[in-house]
Amino acid sequence: MKLKNKGIGLIVVVAVISSILGSSLTLFALKDKIGSGSSQSSNIVVSEDSKSQNVYQAVAKKATPSVVGITTTSVSQDNMFAIPQETQGVGTGIIVDSNGYILTNSHVVSDGDATKVSVLFSDGSDIDGKVIWYDSQMDLAMVKVDKTGLTAADLGNSDDVAVGDISIAIGNPLGLDLQKSVTQGIISGLDRTISTSQSTNMTGLIQTDASINSGNSGGPLLNEKGQVIGINTAKASQGEGLGFAIPINTAKNIINKVIKDGNYEKVTLGIKGTDLETYEQAVGQDLTGDSGVYVAEVTSGSSAEKAKMAAGDIIIKLGNTEITSMNDLNKALYGYSNGDKAEITVLRNGREQKLTVTFSK
Repeated sequence: MKLKNKGIGLIVVVAVISSILGSSLTLFALKDKIGSGSSQSSNIVVSEDSKSQNVYQAVAKKATPSVVGITTTSVSQDNMFAIPQETQGVGTGIIVDSNGYILTNSHVVSDGDATKVSVLFSDGSDIDGKVIWYDSQMDLAMVKVDKTGLTAADLGNSDDVAVGDISIAIGNPLGLDLQKSVTQGIISGLDRTISTSQSTNMTGLIQTDASINSGNSGGPLLNEKGQVIGINTAKASQGEGLGFAIPINTAKNIINKVIKDGNYEKVTLGIKGTDLETYEQAVGQDLTGDSGVYVAEVTSGSSAEKAKMAAGDIIIKLGNTEITSMNDLNKALYGYSNGDKAEITVLRNGREQKLTVTFSK
């Protein structure tokens, strides 16, 4: 696996963010409403009459009640004799609604294949949960528990994040024995692209100088106000201080839709495709264009066919979103609903063409 930004090659593995940075700042007042789905509010106030808090203590106090541990049981046949074996997994999740909705990574719940999901809350209680939505390409999932009155996290605006900002993570590095660990660092890069397998890229990620450990996956990356700005998802195994998080804005529409409807059905384009670079490497050809999605096949009767898309086209833009990979296209489709129209730009025989597509599920 490799980091594609500025040609730096790195091995990337699925895990999540913990970190390092020894400085502390004094927090005098942070007043923020907690949770997209909670009616409660929480003010962080430090005055001369109370014990002073630095920013990391204040953020931990605010955010920890919204962080959960997730343990899973899955059945695997990945052995010499193909004998079913149970495997255990541990990760982290973020309460995003007081009525029991939890956001985590798709890989934490074995991409929907976990046979048992248990959620451990900050007060020590635990309850079984159910995976109600997941997307392995985006590495996001939603878990529902039958519990109300929870403290939902305060979701920030990841579009406002800048390099050099403080970043704070809470999670379960190396398992529940170290649950609710708080670590900190800075935002060291934005809009990063990493390869998580030979055919899958993740794009638009937040980079932080984090020492990442297994078990933090799905936990929050927070700003100095205790707002969630990212979902910790990956680390570079051949280097220190290179951790990655999915921007929270990527998940907001999904969260709202799942809470409202109980699920999220993404519209489809109706193609079989792959990253342009992957296709070029497979066939040993250098096609027109630096990046995009190579269309290998158009499904009969699909939105793509009705828009007159053809095999061999290279998708480079959907609406105002630049498309550099299948992950980009996958994320962009979450911004559309059934019946929406959009302009899609393709390279065909080396020339740009604009098509109008009407989406359907």
